[in-house]
Amino acid sequence: MAYATTNPYTGEKLKTFPDATDQEIQTALTEAYDAFKAWRQTSFAERAKVMTAAAQILRRDIDKYARLITLEMGKIYAEAKAETILSAEIFEYYAAKAEELLAPEKLPVANAAEGDATLIHQPQGIVFAVEPWNFPYYQVARIIAPQLSAGNTVLLKHASNVPQCAAAFDTLMQEAGLPKGAFRNLYAARHHTEVILSDPRVCGVALTGSEGAGTIIAGIAAKALKKSTMELGGSDAFIVLDDADLEKTVKWAVFGRHWNAGQVCVSAKRIIVADAIYDKFVEMYKKGVAALKAGDPMDPATQLAPLSSQKAADDLLAQVEEAKKHGAHVEVIGGPVPEKGAFFRPMLMTNLHKDNAARLWEFFGPVTQLYRAKDDADAIRIANDSPYGLGGAVFTRDTKRGVKVAEQIYTGMVYVNHPTMVKADLPFGGVARSGYGRELIGLGIKEFVNHKLIDVVDIDAPF
Repeated sequence: MAYATTNPYTGEKLKTFPDATDQEIQTALTEAYDAFKAWRQTSFAERAKVMTAAAQILRRDIDKYARLITLEMGKIYAEAKAETILSAEIFEYYAAKAEELLAPEKLPVANAAEGDATLIHQPQGIVFAVEPWNFPYYQVARIIAPQLSAGNTVLLKHASNVPQCAAAFDTLMQEAGLPKGAFRNLYAARHHTEVILSDPRVCGVALTGSEGAGTIIAGIAAKALKKSTMELGGSDAFIVLDDADLEKTVKWAVFGRHWNAGQVCVSAKRIIVADAIYDKFVEMYKKGVAALKAGDPMDPATQLAPLSSQKAADDLLAQVEEAKKHGAHVEVIGGPVPEKGAFFRPMLMTNLHKDNAARLWEFFGPVTQLYRAKDDADAIRIANDSPYGLGGAVFTRDTKRGVKVAEQIYTGMVYVNHPTMVKADLPFGGVARSGYGRELIGLGIKEFVNHKLIDVVDIDAPF
């Protein structure tokens, strides 16, 4: 896998890490399951102490953790600090809520002969987490906080370009007091995925990543009869209705497409604007994007970071060139960017008609797809003309109208008058080619537990 730290701003390779050996994988599995057998017997209060401690450490050492994100994947330092705090908030959420979320549930049976029925929620074993580089801490926290709180243990295979972030979370959980083996980062090689998922001590896999990676790992999990949750790609629609507050909406559109350098599955990739305000919106949007300052991600003045690697920038440019072959019109709308580093000048893409296959692609970087909609119904049609179904946004002064439009968009999440909102107490997940399953809140903590029925029946009750 070639796990390595390469600074996207300087291009310098700073550190490499060898793949785990087959024996290290087996040792990790054994230690994770041994830890599970003890950890599942602990109280929610004991688990909450560890979650709370992890949050406190992240808050205390925020600068150390944030700098590591910026070093490895190029995120703007202020965004890296915000991600670190979000991760702490997720730990705090489950410290406070896990027991309530997994409380036994009395079932309303039809008659007394059916007995006293209760649904309990029990941990099942080791969860295998396969996570991406674009949010190196948040992606991990939103799996391990609920799963550890539920009594499961977790093995992590992180992206190959953020190995130090992965190791930092391993150290974090040890410092927080988690028992040995209950969470471990593994620099797993590709063939280890099938080894891990085939092990009977592993109850399932949670993946966040590309559609291609999801297809492969979901297939391996299915072959092993293991549950999987898949948080995959997205090409979210950002709908601007004809009554929207243009000044505020344009600011959110510029932010929604370009935060984290546009490398977000729920960023505003497809902007769909009502015909009546289309020209004015485009004028204002171009001006807003052109004003973004690209530069050193550690500089507080920087608004546009480099992409995660030079390969990511090269691949995105190749994808844009391929879109042109299908008829897309592409205009560079971003300001100048530094010559060094994996920077990509923001682009605007139009002429994405029904015969242009590029309208169905996800552009993972600062490339905006722009569409003109005749009316609300046309905007909904364009929004749903996608193989993805992750998130979306609707901007309007009339919130009832916005909700009505949102209800007709086929995605797992839609926000009215906000591009996206990633919070500890809101669920995350999609439909269609964006995957299945949910993370965070009660939905996330219940993905890998056994929902067991216990029914106490009167022995004298007739059949």
